[in-house]
Amino acid sequence: MPEENQTQGIPQDVAAIRKQIRAFLDTAAPNGESTKVGNAKWGVYAFYDYDAEPIYVGQTNEMLRSRIGRHLTNQRTDAVAMNVLDPFEVAEIEVWPFWDLQAKNSKDAEAKEKLNSAEYTVFQLVLSQSSFNAVLNEGDIAVSNVIALPPSVRGRIIPDDLYEQRKHPDVRIARRATTIAALARVISEREVSKGLRRTLMTQARRLERLATQRYGEIGGKVPTIEPGQEV
Repeated sequence: MPEENQTQGIPQDVAAIRKQIRAFLDTAAPNGESTKVGNAKWGVYAFYDYDAEPIYVGQTNEMLRSRIGRHLTNQRTDAVAMNVLDPFEVAEIEVWPFWDLQAKNSKDAEAKEKLNSAEYTVFQLVLSQSSFNAVLNEGDIAVSNVIALPPSVRGRIIPDDLYEQRKHPDVRIARRATTIAALARVISEREVSKGLRRTLMTQARRLERLATQRYGEIGGKVPTIEPGQEV
């Protein structure tokens, strides 16, 4: 289907971001494979926000292009539907394509075990990069062996003319607060996992950090609360 038909009726900024996502997924494979990274059937991916904080880790054996597309476009996933992941927060993507598994069936036990190990390895990697030592995944990533990862590809998916606007802390604070409210409502209305409550706590910490930084930027003095001190 021609690109103009795919984007008909979509706001201009959304269409521009989708175009940037496609361009990223069309990046040539870094290891000499004559294909695009998004076409890797097996792989692990990580999303980062505008502060380069890792916010989500996932894996796929159906194709990186399809899985990432469902997260970040109108094809909703559980993480988006449950207000765990807000696509608006995603500024950068990093992918680890496993070309050696390309011909493997999606039910191949050894390939699935390798992918699980890769996801756990990436999870540990991004936790070491996170100032919160946490991501927003609601499900626990199973403990596995740490393995050597293939070369990754990382890139920004927000066009230059939209980046500064979307990065503005006031915009992000409002968006994050809305996401937290929606997630809290889901939790109040259903029997949910401990992991979803952990996600809510992590989002609240992220909101507090961003709001505190913004207050400081405009000259506000953030009070220091000593342990045991009443507020």
